[in-house]
Amino acid sequence: MLDALEDQLQRLDISSGDFSELMIRLLDRGVLCRDESRKEAELYDRFLKTRELVEDYLSVLQIRLLHEPRFNMLRLFPPGAEAPGLPDIDSSQRTGLRQRLSQQEVGLILVLRAEYDKALREGEVDEEGQVMLSLEALNLSHRNLLGRPLPESAAERQTLLRRLRQLRLIRSTSDADPLDDEGWLTIRPGIISLITDSALTQLTGDSETTANSSEEEH
Repeated sequence: MLDALEDQLQRLDISSGDFSELMIRLLDRGVLCRDESRKEAELYDRFLKTRELVEDYLSVLQIRLLHEPRFNMLRLFPPGAEAPGLPDIDSSQRTGLRQRLSQQEVGLILVLRAEYDKALREGEVDEEGQVMLSLEALNLSHRNLLGRPLPESAAERQTLLRRLRQLRLIRSTSDADPLDDEGWLTIRPGIISLITDSALTQLTGDSETTANSSEEEH
C-alpha cells in the first residue's frame, strides 16, 4: 500500500513529506480554508493535486470530507457525524475523533447560523459568501434565540470567539474588545457545513414557542 502511494505521489510530483504534512494538518484541525493564510493556501492547492489520494486515505479511516470549491474550503467529519452536503450515514457510530464543543460554543454557533441564513434571505452576503454582523446584533440574537445574553465576562467572550475562529466559522479582530457592542465580526460560509438545517429549525422553532408562551402570560 505504501509503495503504491509513493508511486502515485511521484507521478504527481508530490513528496511523501508534503502529503504527510497535508494529512496531518487536515486531521489535526479538521478544516482548511485557502484564504486563511499563505500556508493554508499552499496546503489547499496541494489538496487539489492529490484529491483522490486524500479521499482514499480518509475513506480507510471512515472519515468524510466535504469540499466546497466555491469558498475554497475543506472540512472533515468523523464516522457517524451528520454532515450537511454529504449523504446520510449510520449515526450510531461514535469515535474519539468527534470534536467536542461546549454548550456555550454550540449555542453561539447555532445563533451565528441563524443570522447567516437571515442575511442570505435578505441578500446581505458578499461575493465571498461572508456576512458582517455587529456584536450588538449578535448579543440581541443570542438573547432572543437562546433566552440569555452572551457571557458578561470579556475573557469568556474572547475564548468563545477564539474557538470559532479556529473552526474557521468567523473572522474577528483578535485584540478587539469583545464587550464593545460597536465591534463587528464576519460570519464565514463554512457555518453552513457545520450546522444542519434540522438543528437550525429546532432552534428557531423553540425560540418561537418560547416567545408565544411569553406573550400568552402577559
